[in-house]
Amino acid sequence: MRLKTFVWFIGPSVLMMLLFIAFPLVSVLLQSFQITQPVVETVEVETCTPGFTGQTCVKEWKTTPVLDDDGNALTTTEWVGLLSYTRVLQLDQVGAAIASGALGQILAIDFWKALRFTLTFTLITLPLVIGIGLAIALAVNNAARAIRGQIIFVSLLPFIITPVIGGLSIRWLFYGDGIITALLEDTFATDISVAANGWAIEALMMFYRIWHVAPFAFVIFYAGLQTVNQDTLESAIIDGASRFERLRYVVIPHLMPLIVFVALIHLMDAYRAFEEVVAFSSQAHRITLQWLTYDLLEPDDAGNRAISRASASAMLTMIGIVILLVPLLRRTWRDHKGSAH
Repeated sequence: MRLKTFVWFIGPSVLMMLLFIAFPLVSVLLQSFQITQPVVETVEVETCTPGFTGQTCVKEWKTTPVLDDDGNALTTTEWVGLLSYTRVLQLDQVGAAIASGALGQILAIDFWKALRFTLTFTLITLPLVIGIGLAIALAVNNAARAIRGQIIFVSLLPFIITPVIGGLSIRWLFYGDGIITALLEDTFATDISVAANGWAIEALMMFYRIWHVAPFAFVIFYAGLQTVNQDTLESAIIDGASRFERLRYVVIPHLMPLIVFVALIHLMDAYRAFEEVVAFSSQAHRITLQWLTYDLLEPDDAGNRAISRASASAMLTMIGIVILLVPLLRRTWRDHKGSAH
């Protein structure tokens, strides 16, 4: 391929990646080391009560923002190094909790509370998504051809539904007087309040993630099953291999690149979980790192946003994703080198 043709071929993709990935990422990284604050001044303000003869005036000092010629508030930006990261991590409180032996206090800090749930949410749902997706794929692959289409259609419905809508649907089944909650209350003759229990909300959020993502794994694995070498399977049957042994020594090794691919996608997506917090209104009990970044960007009573801390939180989230992906990427690289030789 000529160089000019190659450049024209990949140029648009590289340009889009620079505009929508690289430049915003660099901008967020720089903002995590900066703090932008409005320029304020303290002025004396005189306030008078209504009236002419009995008028009373009071003078007080107030802090007001400095405006430019267009009426916009002036701001100043200064480099603060790792200050925003230390404020997000709150390492002083972490050190005090470790020194006093009260490790439970660490989970009261927003970042560490979000990190605990995010890691738990990601690592528990990962094997379940892969296992359930593979089980559905095997079941569909062994089903009669006449009903495969219907089974595939029903299996894909959770993946087609918009994430927030799917989360709300499950929430309505369990929260308040939901159908399943009402059924359980009638069965056990007791009151059940799912929304008041953090562990119950966490279990529902994980259930929703598995229900929503397992169909994606199913589609990938089902496509991979169509390429399994039938001669190898027949040889294994002739040698007396059981169904489980054929699955373990023939099918799973063949699907391993797809399993790694699904794991990569799920890790990146689950570590950035956000819709679950919104759908299940779990802010009081469970938050994710992505939601924490969003919350820091919400304006306070004065209309200010903690952009620097939000940027630091976003960068820490990205670092966490990279750490989780390193083992899978190393395995993929080793497999690629082995196939190349």
